[in-house]
Amino acid sequence: MIETILTNRPFEICYLPTIFACMENLPYLKEEALQHLIDQAILEDIGEGDHSSLASIPAEVQSKAQLIIKDEGILAGVALAAMIFKKIDPALTLETHITDGTAVKPGEIGFQVAGKVHSILKAERLVLNCMQRMSGIATKTHHLKQLISHTKARLLDTRKTTPNFRILEKWAVAIGGGKNHRFALYDMIMLKDNHIDFAGGITKAVKATHQYLANTGKKLEIEVETRTLAEVEEVLAVGGVQVIMLDNMSPALMKEAVTLIGDQAKTEASGGITAETIKEVAETGVDYISVGALTHSFKSLDMSLKAL
Repeated sequence: MIETILTNRPFEICYLPTIFACMENLPYLKEEALQHLIDQAILEDIGEGDHSSLASIPAEVQSKAQLIIKDEGILAGVALAAMIFKKIDPALTLETHITDGTAVKPGEIGFQVAGKVHSILKAERLVLNCMQRMSGIATKTHHLKQLISHTKARLLDTRKTTPNFRILEKWAVAIGGGKNHRFALYDMIMLKDNHIDFAGGITKAVKATHQYLANTGKKLEIEVETRTLAEVEEVLAVGGVQVIMLDNMSPALMKEAVTLIGDQAKTEASGGITAETIKEVAETGVDYISVGALTHSFKSLDMSLKAL
């Protein structure tokens, strides 16, 4: 089915139900943030003008181009592409053949865009740069999620993202079926090894955090990183922690920790987890598995925008 999603109407999340229906609440996915990212990217790429197009093609020429998929994977960034085309030229029209989160194969056509050739060429590289990276992340996320689908474990991303591109990388994780962890430093408290060491230990770090939250009135979840069963026991003893991270533990040790924690807190496995090890980790009974490689070690999906 061909669905036109680019019109002169203002962008609204509720206007794209097929794009967002499969996603959980994504509080960072706001029009203002997306528009700012697009504005900065356009400024970086176009500057004072696309002189190649201005020099070689008359301004009034109109035509069409289509997005050609060249790799197998999960498509992501279609909704973003609509926003980019609209920002470049509201008169452009976009017909989508494939929506975000759909499995694609080489030779398939993602969408067609029609309008002024100058406008299409201005948007071309920005659209491709975003969609190739987002699709690569969505594809890797989908693959790892499938490996643990027989367990209760949920796949999480991390803050190991490209500066100023995090919103799109985390969006791509969500499109691929993963769950976003904290977006940034301000929306959750995560006491990792350095925090604990600088604070003088787990107990001091957690107690200081409880006092900080009481003083500020902030309602933030607390997660604490642990590396041994003794550290897990210390977290449980001090209490008031919602998530316990099991960092770089062997599957056997992790399973012991999960049993020890029970329903006193959620558990998150972390530390160098790969496609080869994730199944065994998930089968320990952890609630979450965080994988930094989702956003720092993926292969972009190949695609191109070609004139019709």
